[in-house]
Amino acid sequence: MEIAHKLVSTRRGSLYIAVIAALIAGLAILIYLNRYRQNLQSGTTPVTVLIARQTIPKGTPGSVVAAKHLFTATTIRESQLRDGAFSDAASLTGRVATSQVFAGSQLTAGEFSTSSSALAATISDRQRIVSIPLDTAHGLSGDVEVGNHVDIYGAFNVIPIGPDGAPVNGGQARPVLKLIVPNVPVVAIDSGGASLASKTSNVALQVNDVEAGKIAFASDNGKVWLSLRPSVGARSSKPQIVTLETLLLGVRPVTVLRGFGGRR
Repeated sequence: MEIAHKLVSTRRGSLYIAVIAALIAGLAILIYLNRYRQNLQSGTTPVTVLIARQTIPKGTPGSVVAAKHLFTATTIRESQLRDGAFSDAASLTGRVATSQVFAGSQLTAGEFSTSSSALAATISDRQRIVSIPLDTAHGLSGDVEVGNHVDIYGAFNVIPIGPDGAPVNGGQARPVLKLIVPNVPVVAIDSGGASLASKTSNVALQVNDVEAGKIAFASDNGKVWLSLRPSVGARSSKPQIVTLETLLLGVRPVTVLRGFGGRR
């Protein structure tokens, strides 16, 4: 205490104290500036991030985002990077958009889940999922499983019509069966709400947009049959229309009018 009092009471002592204080202050400023510089450098480090080029709807598979290049790789400052942001398109593999991603947004793990039960995540482009109700026999209930491939047949009662499209007088309905779509994957079977009396199940099939319309029409206006295909090595004959003549007599199907104008 006495030494400190002497230092303060003399000019030389005061000078020593001022120098020491200046050194401590300078050292503190250097440490602060060094840390500040490090923070700036870490925040300005360039990093690559995937940015959505257009709005990506919920349920879009990551594989589709990558294949269609719905993103662009952009370099930004590290401080601008969102948590879980993707820098490589390979990170999208096996993921699906769990929310809508707007154009200009970073693609992050929070918006692309690694698991999803949505059927929409399994299709793209012209692929469609169509579900049809089938009873036990027509739908092969208990035998067809998800992942199997089936041929889809449609059976109709056809009434003969004239060139003008009007039913022929006295014409009787004739049964006709035709292969509608071959080799169709079964993607879901829902029998949870099936009626105990009818024992129907909803069978979801993966087809294209044109085939979906054909199957829906056949289901509403005729009867649909599923024919289970072999798991491996399936072969197919040339499809034929089946009528009473072809079935009983082995003759070719009757020629039908190409259009209402009467041209054959």
